[in-house]
Amino acid sequence: MTKNALLPAISPDGNLSRYLDQIRQFPMLEADEEYGLATAWKERGDVEAAHKLVTSHLRLVAKIAMGYRGYGLPVADLISEGNLGMMHAVKKFEPEKGFRLATYAMWWIKAAIQEYILRSWSLVKIGTTSAQKKLFFNLRRLKNKIQDADSGHLQPEQITTIAETLDVSEADVISMDQRMAGHDHSLNATIKGDGEQMTEWQDWLEDDTPDQETSFAEAEEFNARKNLMVEAMSALNEREQRIIHARRLSEPPLTLEELAGEFGVSRERVRQIEVRAFEKLADGVRKKAEEQNLLPYDG
Repeated sequence: MTKNALLPAISPDGNLSRYLDQIRQFPMLEADEEYGLATAWKERGDVEAAHKLVTSHLRLVAKIAMGYRGYGLPVADLISEGNLGMMHAVKKFEPEKGFRLATYAMWWIKAAIQEYILRSWSLVKIGTTSAQKKLFFNLRRLKNKIQDADSGHLQPEQITTIAETLDVSEADVISMDQRMAGHDHSLNATIKGDGEQMTEWQDWLEDDTPDQETSFAEAEEFNARKNLMVEAMSALNEREQRIIHARRLSEPPLTLEELAGEFGVSRERVRQIEVRAFEKLADGVRKKAEEQNLLPYDG
């Protein structure tokens, strides 16, 4: 979509009100008009139609972006990243499935904003596992429900509540809370060493990474299992792949209600498809592993 440059943007002085006034000028689309524009883009590559689809949803992007202001990043950047997610949603949108673009686009908008936040925050602070990312994006929201997010560290009973809600350990909650409240420090910061001699912080850091042989073996095993998963996923149909990815491989996962709106079916139907698809996937991985004489896949 070459009209990206024509999308409204927050001015350098950060005037958010002016930007919101600008995007309110773009009309909301009726269902039949949206369908016609989406069809024109998909079938004929009509850039003008795609541009109308994007601009009519800029208010949705701004609303979602506002929900991520607590991470200390410029609102203008959050909105800009969300707009990129909106454009990607328009490119992928399939109007013939019968659901509205806003329902489908919400996932892409949130994904784009969250990816930007993860890139911007220190990896040392947030960690890289799916559980840590889930905790990172939900801790502030849960803290806001039980206390002021910036009022200090959590109380023991609050830690227990959050750990149970997110299905993580209390130690993980405490660690993430401390990381999000802390600040980055330079590895070149000076500290007092033995004999009161000044030295740099990095001189006291130990390298606890595995040796090259261990790393190579782990990488080989990971790649083998990844290939098994990719091959097994290819046996699923497009809808099954989408549901498995959204429910099992994304952080945070989409709800049954969101996917029900995307596919125009009931929540129970989505749950049934997910269960059946996961069983097919597990069977496929197991068979592939047996064919290739690999160890049973347990993860």
